[in-house]
Amino acid sequence: MAENIVAFLGTGSMNGSIAAGLIASGFDPARVRATVRSEDSAGSLRKKLSDTEEKVQIFTAESEDRANTRAVDGADVVLLGVKPYDVLDLAREIAPALADDTLVISVAAGVPLDALQKALGEKQPAVRCMPNTPSRVGHGVMAISAGQTVSEDQLKLAHEILGAVGEVFEVAEDQMDAVTAVSGSGPAYAFLLAETMSKAGQKLGLDADLAAKLAAATVGGAGALLEEDPNPEDLRKAVTSPGGTTEQAILSYQDSGLEEITYKAMKACADKSQEMSREYTA
Repeated sequence: MAENIVAFLGTGSMNGSIAAGLIASGFDPARVRATVRSEDSAGSLRKKLSDTEEKVQIFTAESEDRANTRAVDGADVVLLGVKPYDVLDLAREIAPALADDTLVISVAAGVPLDALQKALGEKQPAVRCMPNTPSRVGHGVMAISAGQTVSEDQLKLAHEILGAVGEVFEVAEDQMDAVTAVSGSGPAYAFLLAETMSKAGQKLGLDADLAAKLAAATVGGAGALLEEDPNPEDLRKAVTSPGGTTEQAILSYQDSGLEEITYKAMKACADKSQEMSREYTA
């Protein structure tokens, strides 16, 4: 991977996190290119990339019309990080400037490989990725599906680049809607839990600041335990003593239909992902 040139198009929150993680892993920042919309965004990106920012080539759409095509010229890997509704236009824009063997990775939710492939050209190696926001702190989950023209070496390269900010899992593309419901949108569920725990703590008499800190630290700590032992049922049972306080809370959750509520919410998420895919395919 050391000799490859990697271009990040639309280097906002997600692509910026991947770029920062890649550089932090030891990748030569001089081989990283990035595009952003404005000079202000370029300034923010430079701060995010810390003391390596002077070596990274950053192109702004505000300063030049050909920012994206300049960034991909001679690149070995291109990551598309713009909003989903802009991805296909971006793919069509850069397609003439790509080398035949340039690997294109899209991190846009809902945009299927078929639509991406048509915009890029049927033979262009392409990978669809569903990342999530913990990538910003190196604890992301990246689910990827590879197009038919992606080689083993290119798939390995995708693993290495994306693995700089978390775990990478290969999945069949028809599982992407379910993946989106579990890991893509999943961090928001944990944040909602922390939010509701904080509000409940306030109703029980804690001041707002303390309740928020306790809830956030507890959810974060539980996540750390899950990283060591990815078996939530065992961890839950270990802390739930028969007849104890935790058991009462768990029983209340279960009696309120938490499992069905969670499935209903995730089904709505997967359905929306599927709807978006149909729109982009059309």
